[in-house]
Amino acid sequence: MSRKTRPRIELKRLERLLDDFAQLRLLVVGDVVLDEYLWGDVDRISPEAPVPVMHVRGESVVLGGAGNVVRNVVALGARCGFASVVGEDPDGRRVEALLEELGVGTAGVVRDPGRPTTRKTRVVARSQQIVRVDRETRQPLAPGVARGLLAATDSLLEGADGVVLEDYGKGLLNRRLIRQLMTRFEGAGVPVTVDPKEELGPFRGAALLKPNLREAEKLTGIRVRERADLERIARRLRTKVGDADLVITRGGEGMTLFQAGRPAADVPTVPQEVFDVQGAGDTTIAILTLALRAGASLVEAAVLANAGAGVVVEKTGTATASRDEVRALLPAAIRAAGEGA
Repeated sequence: MSRKTRPRIELKRLERLLDDFAQLRLLVVGDVVLDEYLWGDVDRISPEAPVPVMHVRGESVVLGGAGNVVRNVVALGARCGFASVVGEDPDGRRVEALLEELGVGTAGVVRDPGRPTTRKTRVVARSQQIVRVDRETRQPLAPGVARGLLAATDSLLEGADGVVLEDYGKGLLNRRLIRQLMTRFEGAGVPVTVDPKEELGPFRGAALLKPNLREAEKLTGIRVRERADLERIARRLRTKVGDADLVITRGGEGMTLFQAGRPAADVPTVPQEVFDVQGAGDTTIAILTLALRAGASLVEAAVLANAGAGVVVEKTGTATASRDEVRALLPAAIRAAGEGA
């Protein structure tokens, strides 16, 4: 999209849109992860095996996966409902406690005694991740648990301005359940934003699709070597989900937007030092969804989301961006978008 065809992006309007997030309520449905961190220092190699020995200086636990989308929605000043599944275990109870600390109800959290709560433990020495240990299952939900999740979603849907379906590939969002959810959302007239991992067909009817570049390549089987490949990916993705708007995030290069009847638009992001990209996608989908529901154009939503992602990549671990932090980075995000027009 050229400078002549791209509308001018105004700081005051983006700030108003950001303030309007407080009037919105989203429903997030997806795989919740308990992100655990062990922080410390390494100063020697173990005599037992050629591995570093870390002296633990601290520990922390936060909501990850779809739970991190919830954290970002709340940090941005909006209200949020959450539907997910945890195990009947201490980790599941910790997930519920963390949601309560956020002021998010736990009525949508279904307990399944037959599966563990997903937990990822990261060992970090001086900001460098040494190893990650995953405790999880990827088995589909049992029929009774799936029915419980549908009922929980129904109870939270009323009054929602938008829905985020966050698929982390842990077995929660299987094809049949996705179709049942999409039918409910369509019937309620609530627009759906999707962060896909495994497949696209069941998400047909979504308003917005937001894969990163690697996911887009995997979903289509097309490797991006030149611009034409990105265009081919976009056509294939949008055809599968019914011509939804499409945002492909491209890390340090920002985003590329595809909408029906409009040329593709690149929205570059602010060049900066990156400490940790973990969670940036969660921040991005939260801001894109809130901005669009607040009345932003897709380009305006992308600039806001670039600013939010720019905040979290400068933090270590699963992080969030507040409205004030996003606001502070908006002038630079607008300049970056304008330079790339």
